[in-house]
Amino acid sequence: MDNNEFERSPVSPDRLQPARHFAANYAGEHVAGTEFVIGAMFVAWGVSTSDILWGLLLGNLLAVLSWALICAPIAVSTRLTLYAYLERIAGAGTIRIYSVVNGLLFCVLAGTMITVSASAVRIPFGIEPQVHWYPGNAAFVAVVLAVGAVVVAIATRGFRSVARFAEVCAPWMVLMFLLGALSMLPVLAAATDGIDGINNLSDLRKVADQWIWKGQGDGSIGLWHVAAFAWICNLAMHGGLSDMTVLRFARKASYGYLSAIGMFIGHYAAWAFAGVMGAGAALLVGSTIQALDPGAVAYQALGTTGILAVIIAGWTTSNPTIYRAGLAFQSLNRRWNRVRVTVVVGVVTTLIACFPFVFSRLMDFVGIMGLVLSPIGAVIVAEHWLLPRLGMTRYWSHYLGQATNWAAICAWGGSLLVAAALGFSGTLHLFFLLVPTWLAATVIYVVLARSMGASQRYPDAVADQEVEMKRQMEEVAWLADERASAPPARERWEQARGLGLYRGVALLSLLTCLVMGVACYSGQLGLDNFRTYLILPTLAYMLSAYLWMRSRERGE
Repeated sequence: MDNNEFERSPVSPDRLQPARHFAANYAGEHVAGTEFVIGAMFVAWGVSTSDILWGLLLGNLLAVLSWALICAPIAVSTRLTLYAYLERIAGAGTIRIYSVVNGLLFCVLAGTMITVSASAVRIPFGIEPQVHWYPGNAAFVAVVLAVGAVVVAIATRGFRSVARFAEVCAPWMVLMFLLGALSMLPVLAAATDGIDGINNLSDLRKVADQWIWKGQGDGSIGLWHVAAFAWICNLAMHGGLSDMTVLRFARKASYGYLSAIGMFIGHYAAWAFAGVMGAGAALLVGSTIQALDPGAVAYQALGTTGILAVIIAGWTTSNPTIYRAGLAFQSLNRRWNRVRVTVVVGVVTTLIACFPFVFSRLMDFVGIMGLVLSPIGAVIVAEHWLLPRLGMTRYWSHYLGQATNWAAICAWGGSLLVAAALGFSGTLHLFFLLVPTWLAATVIYVVLARSMGASQRYPDAVADQEVEMKRQMEEVAWLADERASAPPARERWEQARGLGLYRGVALLSLLTCLVMGVACYSGQLGLDNFRTYLILPTLAYMLSAYLWMRSRERGE
């Protein structure tokens, strides 16, 4: 196993990954167990149907543009992790502070994903739902520890293994959210006044308005709140540039647009489908949606397959999150081994996961996490793009030999004070604090950098720029040679045809799942039979997709 993840140096051209890895990674990471929580939370808040549909459209579009136009170009240009690049910009002192804050926040986020997976594993053991911030059952803690061990084992293997795992699970995971909604819509329709089934969009809207997104909240959460949350939900990754760690492996900056797969399938469709599942599950068990955890919701909609879906949904998100956290802490000391650090991080994350506060405070947490980390993203963007355009020197603090870039520290702290003042005074909701925080960090950094030395010229800067340009030209040449030496289309087709059996079984299994879901929705297959037998094509898919992936990798 090659564990060279280029923690300190630019990724070499031979380790760049194809687009499908990033498509699968975004689909796997953002079609996740937390979608059950967030989708249900919108229902609990009483958001209206139109606010959900339009708000999620706008917010997810902004998130995709943040990945594609800010994070991916910087990652592909530098080929560095966020931590390595930030150390170049702001010095070892700054990176120590940032890495600890960033790593701890990612540990908590990854812990919530493990908790979500455990909420499904608990069902066969008869453990009651864990909906408080503390664990109420020792057996649940044991389940969390077991799930965490599996997640950490995958994360230690590096980006490629994480991407491979997501590549197998992502197509099936997306389908499960759709099937869960299809299975619950007839249940909701039967209880809806004035209709005898869902025969058109008007009937679907009546079901949504009466049982799902009722629009009966206190008015504090509306379209713009939904849009803002969809944008900042992954702010730490795109605006805070944490996904430089992943996108540095991309062949092209345009791979940032592949985040649309995660946003519009995961944070649009999956949130909507999870809302349908949550409302239907609550109706079936005669409870409120707040009293159900993701495992209970998925089990009511999909049976045993729902348990598996929630387990895998938690894994596909916690794996890359623990990977990021491991890199954060590994950046504190060059001599630390990434794999060992990731194991330690995984242990801490698993212990955090034993406290299932995710169900009550997840949306606030991701908002605060993104807000805390976004000023550093603003500093990096200013250093990378604004300073050269304003006639200042990039990496000026490094050339001055500073261990800590105090302009960056002041920009980070000062912008958070602005955010705190606006938030605690009630001027702006938490979800709306990104823009003033980002602008404050940018202005503070540029002004202080100019006064502290960025306006000077440094002899080493020219030499370093020449070295970087040479590296980039060598990368371009290597990629051009690789494209020229790639097998012709017919040969690639012949290779793919050799994998036809595994691929055919996988696709047939997915089609079977879809047909079963449509049959359940139309009343041709009873809900109980659907939940009982869906596990069979699911297992067939998992086995055949895994074999297909392994055979294809051996042929590359």
